[in-house]
Amino acid sequence: MGATKAGPYTMQHLSIAHLAKALAHPARIAILQHLSEQNKCQCGELASVIGLAQPTISQHLKELKQAGLIKGAIGDSGSCYCISGQATGDLIRFLEEIKSSSDSLEIADCC
Repeated sequence: MGATKAGPYTMQHLSIAHLAKALAHPARIAILQHLSEQNKCQCGELASVIGLAQPTISQHLKELKQAGLIKGAIGDSGSCYCISGQATGDLIRFLEEIKSSSDSLEIADCC
């Protein structure tokens, strides 16, 4: 797939698309769900919890972090990750706007 043209798209469009791309893998969804259930930073191995090899988990964590969906650091004592409220909030607000618009549609207005 070619590079996305920025011309007709707003910064919000590009940002939400970036977040959606990061969410487009079930392992990443599982990682986010696990991190949200912890209610604290997850330090140590996620591989045993998620059921994937550590290099695979690391790659998924990298993608989630690049998208801004998680925060984390790798240090001498291991890695710690947690959910980023900013990016998840942006995504939730966008989806709520779409849901609100669709809720106000009349059946007769649509196919």
